[in-house]
Parts: sequence; C-alpha cells; structure tokens
Amino acid sequence: MSKIKILPHEELCPEGIIIENLPHETICEAALRNGVNIEHACEMSAACTTCHVVVRKGFESLDEASDIEEDLLDKAWGLEQTSRLSCQAVPKDKDIEIEVPKYNINMVSENH
Repeated sequence: MSKIKILPHEELCPEGIIIENLPHETICEAALRNGVNIEHACEMSAACTTCHVVVRKGFESLDEASDIEEDLLDKAWGLEQTSRLSCQAVPKDKDIEIEVPKYNINMVSENH
C-alpha cells in the first residue's frame, strides 16, 4: 500500500498528515476517508477543479491525466506542472506528497 503525505494546509490539516492509500483509491477518496475534507463540488465526477492538488513528490508514478482532466486543470487556481485533480489521480506503488492549494474557484464550500 502506498502512502500519501499531505503537506500542512491551514484549514484542512494544519499539521500535515500521512495517510495510507487503498488500492484503486483516488487521492481525494483517501483524504476524505482520513478526515481531510478536500473540496469536491462535483462529487468527484471530473466536472470542476475544486479538488485540485499539486503533487510535490511521486508525480511520475501517477497515470497520465485524461484530456478532460487536462482541460479542467487549465481553469484551476495556482496551476503548476505537477497539478492534478485529486478525484482523478490514483497513486500506484509509490508514495506521493501533495499540497492542497490555499484557494480554489469555488465561492462557497459545499461542506461534504
């Protein structure tokens, strides 16, 4: 099982956290299962960018983003070369480290 290190985020996990990722589980699903409430306004259907994360380590171990994900990422706040939608990115056999950007394009938190 791989591990996901989530870097400190002042609202979601001020101290940061390391969580285990179950097989075939997206970054978003793993975070939510461990109490890190990453915003996901479209219910993880790849229709928005609120779950945008930046992969700081282990990016190469993820499958390539789909064309739909790439198009959506163009609209994400704070886009970087290693940006992914956490609802679409599934870690494989390697540990990864992510950063949740401070902002997203959602004006109102959905409090899922």
